[in-house]
Amino acid sequence: MKGRKNNNLSIFVVVFSIFLFGVFMYNEDVKSIAEFPFSSRPKAQEIQETGSIQKNPVQETKQNDNGNAAFVSLNRRTEDSEETQNENVKGAVSLNQRTEMEDSDETQVKISLEKPIKEEEKKIELPGGEDQEEEQEQEQEEEDNEEVELPPEECDLFTGEWVFDNITHPLYKEDQCEFLTAQVTCMRNGRKDSLYQSWRWQPRDCSLPKFKAKLLLEKLRNKRLMFVGDSLNRNQWESMVCLAQSIIPRGRKSLNKTGSLSIFRIEDYNATVEFYWAPFLVESNSDDPNMHSILNRIIMPESIKKHGKNWKGVDYLVFNTYIWWMNTFNMKVLRGSFDEGATEYDEIARPDAYRRVLKTWAKWVNKNIDPNRTTVFFSSMSPLHIKSLDWNNPEGIKCAKETVPVTNMSTPLEVGTDKRLFVVAHNITKSMKVPVHFINITALSEYRKDAHTSVYTIRQGKMLTPEQQSDPATYADCIHWCLPGLPDTWNEFLYARIISRRS
Repeated sequence: MKGRKNNNLSIFVVVFSIFLFGVFMYNEDVKSIAEFPFSSRPKAQEIQETGSIQKNPVQETKQNDNGNAAFVSLNRRTEDSEETQNENVKGAVSLNQRTEMEDSDETQVKISLEKPIKEEEKKIELPGGEDQEEEQEQEQEEEDNEEVELPPEECDLFTGEWVFDNITHPLYKEDQCEFLTAQVTCMRNGRKDSLYQSWRWQPRDCSLPKFKAKLLLEKLRNKRLMFVGDSLNRNQWESMVCLAQSIIPRGRKSLNKTGSLSIFRIEDYNATVEFYWAPFLVESNSDDPNMHSILNRIIMPESIKKHGKNWKGVDYLVFNTYIWWMNTFNMKVLRGSFDEGATEYDEIARPDAYRRVLKTWAKWVNKNIDPNRTTVFFSSMSPLHIKSLDWNNPEGIKCAKETVPVTNMSTPLEVGTDKRLFVVAHNITKSMKVPVHFINITALSEYRKDAHTSVYTIRQGKMLTPEQQSDPATYADCIHWCLPGLPDTWNEFLYARIISRRS
């Protein structure tokens, strides 16, 4: 009996000991689970580096807005890029910057940095995609609300220099403008260098206003902007479409072509950017917008009504005519009318024919344009770069393989531009009753031997083959310009005038 009690007592002690041990282990497990970091925390330095990388682009933007380090010279581009890269990988940001970044992320995970973090723990990704988008939208809104400094009315915008500026230029990316035609998309067509996109025109005595697509569109609200002329004005029209469309969402913009008229429509602003094909402004046998490759070009210098009826009611008109005058020394002037089947013509000197045409155009503008509603521009001659000897490159082949502008701007460059036509256009536009803004693109464009489409384009609607591209002497197009590129600068001149006009 006594032995049985001892045995029961021993069993009770063993069971009770196991019970106490189990309770003890359970408490330890609960404690360890409570303290276990399910999401590992990054080290303080790693968070600082993340903040630095996120904040540097903002810092660069602010520098640009304030006008500091707004451009770099070509010789220092590589050096400055290396310095920027070094700044981006520095291991810390200031407390104010980090606080600003954290405050802007309302849903950002708060992480304590007071406890040491084990080396083997992995970094976590902070949820911030939506917040970053909101921050970018806020920055964009602040930038849009920022006042733009306009150049003085008396400032000569067309005398200055080309400055390499890969911070603010190009104003848009080639692959972000779906409306560009294959004629001007040089990078897509195989061009390897892109420096031609990053040259900014700097007037000598003032500065062009900072381009803001939203400001331009507000000025174009309920209005029509139309380019009238030849393929160089179409080149500039494509540029303006890209500049305007950059902030417009898909489905709210469209492009339609009917006959000689192409219309880019911006729904939310009830605005249009249009192009009307009229290479001589007056009637000619080259007026067909599709079939106009005619060597024997004939004009009717006093006939403009057929074209002019399409220009009425437009708020901004941009005219040009030049390149189609340049294939012969004399111009053929029709005796009679195309409608009457006339075929006989007289040949007269190019400047005389040009003067007759512009007098007809000026008469139409003075009669049909209300200057209180419509602003009129006339663009001067867009130059060609056919002879590389013109810029002292005896080894060159036309404009092919040119990658930088002519850097010596101390003396005028002669590239074969017919300055007689320039004088005619300048004098007639200055003597008109209706004010006309003469956009002098000629001299500044003559230095841009690097910006042509060259062999990275189409010919008669087809892309140049590799064999044709290897023969620039025959196939290089040294008339038209790559986009983004030089025509964007021409549009910056228009932009400066448009945004300064009181609506």
